[in-house]
Amino acid sequence: MSIRWTYAFADRPAEHADRAHEFWTAVTDTHLSPPRGEFVTLVPSGADACVKVQGVDSGAGGAHLDFSVDDVPEFVKSALRLGATIAAEHEGWAVLRSPAGQLFCAVPWHGESVRPPVVDGARLDQVCLDLVPSAYDTEVAFWTALLADWESRPGSLPEFHVLVPPPGLPVRVLLQRLGEERAASAHLDLACADIEATRVRHEQLGAETVAHGRHWTVMRDPAGGTYCLTGRDPETGGLPGAG
Repeated sequence: MSIRWTYAFADRPAEHADRAHEFWTAVTDTHLSPPRGEFVTLVPSGADACVKVQGVDSGAGGAHLDFSVDDVPEFVKSALRLGATIAAEHEGWAVLRSPAGQLFCAVPWHGESVRPPVVDGARLDQVCLDLVPSAYDTEVAFWTALLADWESRPGSLPEFHVLVPPPGLPVRVLLQRLGEERAASAHLDLACADIEATRVRHEQLGAETVAHGRHWTVMRDPAGGTYCLTGRDPETGGLPGAG
C-alpha cells in the first residue's frame, strides 16, 4: 500500500466560504474548480492541485488531510488495524478518525503527480495536528505506522514530531503536543523564505496577525481560520540547514 498524493484541506464555516475561497486562491495563485457539494479545489496552472477548501456547517473549522491511494479499502483496513475508526463511508472513499479523534480521508488516486510551485516565496505544504498531551505519544505511533514509507523524526522543539513524505508528495504532517487537554484540531502551515514579507502580503489580502513564535507567526484568515507562517525552506520544507 502506498500513498500517491496528499491534499491539505482548509475547513471553514460555510457562511464564510466566499472569503476563504478569495483569500486562499490569492495566497496559492490558483483558481477555483466547480464546487462539488461542500468542497472546492484550488487549481494551479501547469501543476496538480493539493489544496481544497471545505465548508463546514458547525464550529470554527480547522484543517484535515486527504490521502490519495491506489486501494482505498486496503488503506482503510490498515488504518483500522492501527487504531483508527470510521467516521463516514461513501462510494469510493471514506472519512476516518485517528485514535485522538483527528479526521482524515482516504480517497482514490487520479494520477496527480506534479507539485505546485512556490508562490511569492511561500508554499502551503504542511498540516499540523494539534494534540493533547495525553494522546501525543499514541498519535506519533499511529501516524508513523500508517505512513510507513514516510520519514518520521523529532522536530526542532520537544513538542514537535515531523512526518516527511517521499519526494514528490506535496504535503507534510507535523504533530504538535499542546500544553492543555482539549478536543483534537489541526491547522495549515506555509513554508516561507521570509516570514515578515509573507505576513505583510497576507495582511494586505485580509488576514490578521495573531501571535509570534520562535520560528513561526500565527495568522487568522478572513474566514476566521487560524494558520501559521513558518520559517522553513519552501522547496524542501525543512528549517534552514535541515531537510
